[in-house]
Order: sequence, then C-alpha cells, then structure tokens
Amino acid sequence: MYSAEPGPNAAFYVVMNAGSGHSETELRKSTIRDVLQEAGRTCHLEVVDDPSKLGEIARHMARQAKENEGVVVAAGGDGTINTVAHEAVRQGCLFGVLPQGTFNYFGRTHGIPEDLADAVRALLDARVTPVQIGMVNDRIFLVNASVGLYPQLLEAREQDKRQYGRSRFVAIFSALKTALGRYRPLRITLDTEGITRKLRTPTLFVGNNRLQMEQVGMEPLTDAVEDGELAAIAPRSVGKLAMLGLMLRGALGRLGEAENVIAFSFKRLTVKHARLSPRKRIKVATDGEVTHMDMPLEFRVVEGRLKLLKPSASPAAE
Repeated sequence: MYSAEPGPNAAFYVVMNAGSGHSETELRKSTIRDVLQEAGRTCHLEVVDDPSKLGEIARHMARQAKENEGVVVAAGGDGTINTVAHEAVRQGCLFGVLPQGTFNYFGRTHGIPEDLADAVRALLDARVTPVQIGMVNDRIFLVNASVGLYPQLLEAREQDKRQYGRSRFVAIFSALKTALGRYRPLRITLDTEGITRKLRTPTLFVGNNRLQMEQVGMEPLTDAVEDGELAAIAPRSVGKLAMLGLMLRGALGRLGEAENVIAFSFKRLTVKHARLSPRKRIKVATDGEVTHMDMPLEFRVVEGRLKLLKPSASPAAE
C-alpha cells in the first residue's frame, strides 16, 4: 500500500542520468545534495554512466525506497523518467521527478520546475497525486508510444545529438532528414472497442500527455487524455512533401486541421499486421526509448498506479 503522503523525514533515492560532461554531472549532484542537506533530508544518489545499467539501478533504488518508506526520484529526460517510473509502479513506492531533458513534457504537464534547485525544493512540500499511465504490452509510457517512422526518427535523433549536441534545433533537423529518407509504411489493423480499422500509415503515435496534444493542435484529444483515455494519431500514407507538410502543421500547432490524419481516443487498442508478415517483432518507442516487441501490440490506459510527488502550488504548464 502507498502512504497518503511521504513522512516528514522520508529519504529520497535519486537515480540521475549522467550529463554530457563531468563538470555538469558534478554540479547537478552537488545541487541535489546541497538542497536536501539544507532541509535536513536524507539523499541516496546513484549516477547512471552506462545506459544499459539504468533499469537495474532504478530497480534497486525503487526497492530501497519501498522498504524504507522513501521516495524514488528520476533526474533526467523523459526516457530516464519512464524507466524509474516503471520500477516505482512495480515496487509500489512514491515517485518524484527532477526534469533534465530537452522537452520535459511530463514534468511541465505536472508543474514541476525545470530549474534543478527549484525542482528539488518542490519535492519537499509536494503532495502525492495519482497519475495516469499508458501501457503497450508490458511497458509503461508517460508521454507517448509509437511504431513505424517515429522510432526511426528517435534513433536518428540520438545519433545526431551525439554528433551535434542536444538542442531543439538538432531534434527538428533530424526529424526533417528522417522524413525525407527511405522508410516502409506500416500495414496494420487496429481493433478498439468493437471498431476495426485497416490502415496504411508511416507511423502510429499514441499519446498520454495533454501538453503534447495541445502543442501539435489536437485539442479534442487533449480533452480525451484529461478524461482518462489515450490518443491515437496516424497519418495516411502520403508522399514525402505531404509528410513534411504534416510535420510542419504539427510544429505550428495545427495538425488537427489536416485532412489526411486519422485521430481517435481509446482505453484499449490492439495493433496487428494487416496481412501475413514474416516480422513477428516490431520497433516500439516508449517515451523516447526504442525497443523490439512481439506483435500484436496491446495498448491500454491504467489509472492511478503511479503516485507522483506533485508541487503543492503547481503552476500551469506553459
């Protein structure tokens, strides 16, 4: 069982993704420790230098938080937050976030400051709020999950970030390059709540974040996510120029005006190959992390399983 609120002396078990440089990592470590020490709170901090060890470290820290009635905290981008949140749900412990990514959709949606010191201070008087998570097969997602072109885009973006650095400009440049490259459309069947759709699409995108839906201009889906559903977006198979046009509409917050986009909300969705295919596994991106999963894919919404420490006076996300 979860405690209603963390105790006044609850320890924080922080899983921090290493920054782009040693000095940045050390500064972030000292900021977290100094703020918590000033408040008289215990901090156990693990820095993840090897991404392959993130899941193992998150599991260990979440288990320690559960056993000691503490809080496991993710310090990093949406991928790090996803992994630590997964273990918080599995272990049944309270969960905190120190957003350090490029877009920080999850943190901004829940009013968590992007300044590190402010985010740590916000943990100290935060209140526990159950938040909705999405699941695809056995993996959770807090912001989005996708198949098709979008996972390819994410892989290309990570390569470009390693070469050119992390910035929103690099992310946009990488997306354009991927859209103009070669990719194979998906031929899939979608089954949801008695409705079957056969679809040929470059990508299927499933959202679980109000702010992201607002920013691309899908207001009806924003309301659906707020009401406990997930949002599905799939462009019809179009040429490359038309695909660039759709991406531009999304960047300008006008994707909802496009005619060749299928969009709907759901609580449970099954995705199958539309015809016999030798591929039994498919690349799936969950909050920016790409893995392979067995088909069919089962998307579903899960309410209240993640107990988030949310700032008591949460400002509206910008």
